[in-house]
Amino acid sequence: MADATLKIQLISSPIGSPEKHKKIVRALGLHKMNQMVVKPDSPGFRGMARKVPHLLKIVE
Repeated sequence: MADATLKIQLISSPIGSPEKHKKIVRALGLHKMNQMVVKPDSPGFRGMARKVPHLLKIVE
């Protein structure tokens, strides 16, 4: 499981969301709609994604 990754896609705009949610989306490296990033499958990244499930789609 050392090479397990998460594919995270921004499916909804963070405009109108609280500032904390916007910061989480930026910290994940997402800037544009439908952009997908690949991050290591760690508790930190999973926790960040769980804070804004209405904005993201996770593909394991």
